[in-house]
Order: sequence, then structure tokens, then C-alpha cells
Amino acid sequence: MKTARVYIMANTHRTIYVGLTTSLERRVWEHKSLFYDGFTKRYDLTKLVYIAEFPRIDDAIAWEKSLKGKTRAKKLALIAEQNPRWNDLAWNWYEEGDRERPR
Repeated sequence: MKTARVYIMANTHRTIYVGLTTSLERRVWEHKSLFYDGFTKRYDLTKLVYIAEFPRIDDAIAWEKSLKGKTRAKKLALIAEQNPRWNDLAWNWYEEGDRERPR
């Protein structure tokens, strides 16, 4: 069974997006390369600022739904607890200009 991860992407203005994936490297690449049109591309959400790992997908889905139901202040507090400087947790995952999508 694949490990599932709930993650939060952000931009320099601290706009945030909560997502869930079983392929974090691929999904973060999609955000960083602005691969898909939509909210994350429109707001340039390219910094990975939060990760929670779950061995069971149903636990990850429950946590993602719970997070999405929390206030913005609670989400920001959660990020600050794990990553107080809001560093990009995937800052060195890809080469500049990487065009090949990870699997």
C-alpha cells in the first residue's frame, strides 16, 4: 500500500492550498512547474510548507478533510508549528528548468 501525504503549498504572500497525494514528488513538481491551470497556478503556490504522512489513505483523506474545515488561523498555526520560517521543504528536489514530470 502506498503512503499518502497531506501537504500545504504556499506563496510569498502566504496564500495556501491543502492537498493530498500518494506521489508527493510528482505533485509538488506539478505545483512548482505550474503544470495545471487553476488556483495554485493563478496564485503561484510553489512552496511546500507542510507535510503529514499517513500509512493508510483513508486516514490521510480524513486529515485533509479536517484541515480544509479548519480556520485559516488554525492552518497557519499548524504550518508555524512544523515549519516556523515557512521554508520551502522541497527547495532542492529538482534541477532548475526540470521539464520531466516525476512519476
